Amino acid sequence: MNRFKITNFPLANKTILLRADLDAPLEKNKAYKVSDNRRLRAVLPTIKFLLQNNCRIIVIGHVGRPEGKIIPSLSVKPIAEEFQKLLPAEKISYLNDCLGKDVSEQIQAGWSKRWPKQIFILENLRFYKEEEENDQAFAHSLASLADIYINDAFANSHRKHASMEAITHYLPSLAGINVEKELQELSKALRPLTPVAWIMGGAKLDKIHLIKKLLPDADYILVGGALAFPFLRAKGFPTGMSKLTPDSVNQAKEILQDRRSSKIILPVDFVAAEKMAPDAPGYITASDNIQTRQIGLDLGPETVKLFKQYLRKAKTIVWNGPLGYFEWAAFANSTKEIGRFIGKLTAISICGGGDTARALQQFHLDQVMTHVSTGGGAALEFLEGNKLAAITALEENYLIFKNKIDVK
Repeated sequence: MNRFKITNFPLANKTILLRADLDAPLEKNKAYKVSDNRRLRAVLPTIKFLLQNNCRIIVIGHVGRPEGKIIPSLSVKPIAEEFQKLLPAEKISYLNDCLGKDVSEQIQAGWSKRWPKQIFILENLRFYKEEEENDQAFAHSLASLADIYINDAFANSHRKHASMEAITHYLPSLAGINVEKELQELSKALRPLTPVAWIMGGAKLDKIHLIKKLLPDADYILVGGALAFPFLRAKGFPTGMSKLTPDSVNQAKEILQDRRSSKIILPVDFVAAEKMAPDAPGYITASDNIQTRQIGLDLGPETVKLFKQYLRKAKTIVWNGPLGYFEWAAFANSTKEIGRFIGKLTAISICGGGDTARALQQFHLDQVMTHVSTGGGAALEFLEGNKLAAITALEENYLIFKNKIDVK
């Protein structure tokens, strides 16, 4: 990691192409505005470091999944407006394209006039299908805008896209401060202080394979959210209308046959309802007694007590996925209560996944955790022990370009 940290290289007066995580949620009133700027705030330390070094900055990134089409509702323009609020002393300029002669000329003209150090934010890279195709020509066009490339988009670092991987073939490439921090903090989960407790929740049933991977090294695996229901069905319990798939149930059966499956702690009760609605009446229901027309939307009070017993023993806690439908107040209690409890412990607490981060922010608990990752899929890939394509690209780039910029 030290080999490609931006603090280890002389960047003064360089033109920087900064790949940031711009994929912030947008909501429409009269116009589209950013509703959660957490990912944008994560790149501010890198931007401020570059400004201190008198760098010229071009920010690139994506919003949503336009799949190679120009979709106005996924424009980066509201992102640029939010950055102007976050950096009021700087001039932020949005350009309505991300490559081509016009873009290059606008940037050069802008820097030569009244605001020589204005920050340019280019339009959504994914308006071009070549971005997700990892197209070399597309990457080369982006690279022609700058002297050095910096990846500070950890949440996208598992993607082999043109602005993440191919671009490193053409420019000296470094990791931004956010990426550096993410790798350092998430690595603590791979080399944890023991005992280590994992909390696995959320609505994505395809995460069930990670539980199998955790069995050799985890001390306790607390399973909540929709992820619990395949295990309960595998044990022969009724799950009503709760979310599951035949494949997830089969995987759960296989996991429960492992001699180490005693590490898996399942819910003993739920708050169940008869419909998916914020005002639906909730009923405390034993985990082996969910009725046909019920759906489990939150963990029950006895499960919260049970989980606390195991968390109290842990020296490292890794949390991926909320424990209930936290967006609705009636079904948010277990996520909120467990979050508050972890915040009072002395254990290292590492939280990953977009929904987990949103829940912690909603309940003002993000500041009491050791680390809340900005990465969803990237964090999960890393925690599974897999290499991230964009980080591997930085490592390989160092070997090619290490003589082009002098190490301090």
